Amino acid sequence: QVQLVESGGGSVQAGGSLRLSCAVSAYTYGSDCLGWFREREELGHIETDGSSSYADSVEGRFTISFDNSKNTLYLQMNNLKPEDTAMYYCALDTYCIGDYSYWGRGTQVTVSS
Repeated sequence: QVQLVESGGGSVQAGGSLRLSCAVSAYTYGSDCLGWFREREELGHIETDGSSSYADSVEGRFTISFDNSKNTLYLQMNNLKPEDTAMYYCALDTYCIGDYSYWGRGTQVTVSS
């Protein structure tokens, strides 16, 4: 059974940075999409070929990457704003069909002004 476990959340002041990690177990990266969500808002995702796309709200500030050797998804968040405060989740969409069927339990990010 595929499992996703997020880590790296915490408290930071506005303008600061955080990097979230998502360890994906019992999984071999194939023709899938791995995405990051803020609550239920998709922030972006990455595909097998390394291409990624982002929501307008985080374009230019957040970067998604995947380390195949560690089976770990990352979300680098820069220039954080108080409105970025939320639970962050990673999720897997097998075959990139638009259906994220596997989810982590989330990690909390709090940005103070």
